[in-house]
Amino acid sequence: MPRFALFAIAAVFALGCGSVEAASLQPIGNFDQPVYVTSSPTNSERLLVVEREGRIIERGPSGTRQLFDLTDLVSCCDVERGMLSIAPAPDFESSGRIYATYTGTPQAGGAEGDVHLDSFRPNPGGGVPIREPILSVDHEQEANHNGGQLQFGPDGHLYMSLGDGGGTGDPFENGQNTEELLGKILRIDPHPGQTPAYSIPAGNPFSAGPGRDEIWAYGLRNPWRFSFDRGTGDTVIADVGQSAREEIDIAASSAPGGVGGAGANYGWNCREGFIAYTDPATACSTASVFTEPVFDYPHSDPGGGAAFGCSIIGGYVVRDPSLGDLDGRYLYTDYCSEEIRSLVLPRNGGLASGDRSEGLTVAKPTSFGEDSCGRIYVASGEGPVYRFEGPTPAICPTPMLASAQSPTATSRRSAKSKHGRLLLSAKRLRPGGLRFKVKVRLGPCRGRGGLPVQLSRNGKSFASKHLDRHCRARFWLTVAKATPLRAFVHLGGKAGRLGSRQLKLLPPKQP
Repeated sequence: MPRFALFAIAAVFALGCGSVEAASLQPIGNFDQPVYVTSSPTNSERLLVVEREGRIIERGPSGTRQLFDLTDLVSCCDVERGMLSIAPAPDFESSGRIYATYTGTPQAGGAEGDVHLDSFRPNPGGGVPIREPILSVDHEQEANHNGGQLQFGPDGHLYMSLGDGGGTGDPFENGQNTEELLGKILRIDPHPGQTPAYSIPAGNPFSAGPGRDEIWAYGLRNPWRFSFDRGTGDTVIADVGQSAREEIDIAASSAPGGVGGAGANYGWNCREGFIAYTDPATACSTASVFTEPVFDYPHSDPGGGAAFGCSIIGGYVVRDPSLGDLDGRYLYTDYCSEEIRSLVLPRNGGLASGDRSEGLTVAKPTSFGEDSCGRIYVASGEGPVYRFEGPTPAICPTPMLASAQSPTATSRRSAKSKHGRLLLSAKRLRPGGLRFKVKVRLGPCRGRGGLPVQLSRNGKSFASKHLDRHCRARFWLTVAKATPLRAFVHLGGKAGRLGSRQLKLLPPKQP
């Protein structure tokens, strides 16, 4: 989280005009210290706003309501403590489940300030939501550098960022220590209500030891926000610096539906941005291979309109064509400069380019957000949440209705129309297992990468993604009984929606 102790009370923002196609910021509501914005994975009209003290607010077509109140569990607001972020479960529309990370009170278990990752779902009887703890990390000594991003990756696994434990210069030397979870990005599969509450996905780089099984990448100071590019699958991390540089790191997707950066060492506290850190950890004397950032900027103003600040707030690669020439650029800001900027990230090595101001500012920015349609938001710690809007409205699909077709028992189904052919296929990940990899492909592609695709499970909307540049999307799901699936791609305009024939997944036969 950025270096701030208290949020202010009122919002101020200014709109600029970089070009005739410049985006603007449109307020969508006023909240109490908002720190994150997301939406239902399959219904972008159900917007979820996280308030720092521990409330999760839903804003939809029917109005605004409090979804969960976790204030008794959340330790707020000493320095950077509080609610950090959430990730709605892929089946959120049916289960109401969210995963949340926050700094906890002793009531949450452990010491004041420990970082918790929990599942919460509505209580059928009303009242207090059902809490199912997943993971907790000791963090009582310092109140800053908690990290705080939760995000389901393109591979279907849950990713979580953690800061180095706080203090100046990583005094606990956690960043380079792979036996500690602090200063890392983790990758797990949560299993709420079960024992153990999570498992380690195949491919985690330290699962064979030494090092903690949960770790995906390390050497981070305070990765308050990271994101996955919905167009490429690339991971983009904005790591808050110490006293000299703020940095942006990137891990290119290993393959469609894959996540890159396994085992990457981003350098803290041996490095700060592109430069050597002035007081490195003991482990730095033997560390030799670091993943360098693709961009950094200083704390002092270099002049000439270049970036500067004190605490980077990372955003998203824009995949919203309605935002004009912002489409395809990475948005970020800084808590101190309050200026919204964008740049072009590299795909195959090299450095970021084209850094520029967007002529927009937000008072005390705390986080960007992205809904399931790909629209981008930014939150002000002083209350307002804004949506980026372009000269033409964004086209978002309406939530799917249940299909009336009967399921068929096959592993590959397709549907063809004059607008293309949509192929739906599934493969069991291991013999006798319950987990499947489901593939959706649109052909011919004809530059249709980025179109929204939705997957229906048992006739109900289950998950949504955007097609990658090869017009493919992958989903991972577990089935315990016969489960019919159907895929839909929203082509836009008069073409409407192209749907595949239904496909049924079957659990293994009982002996």
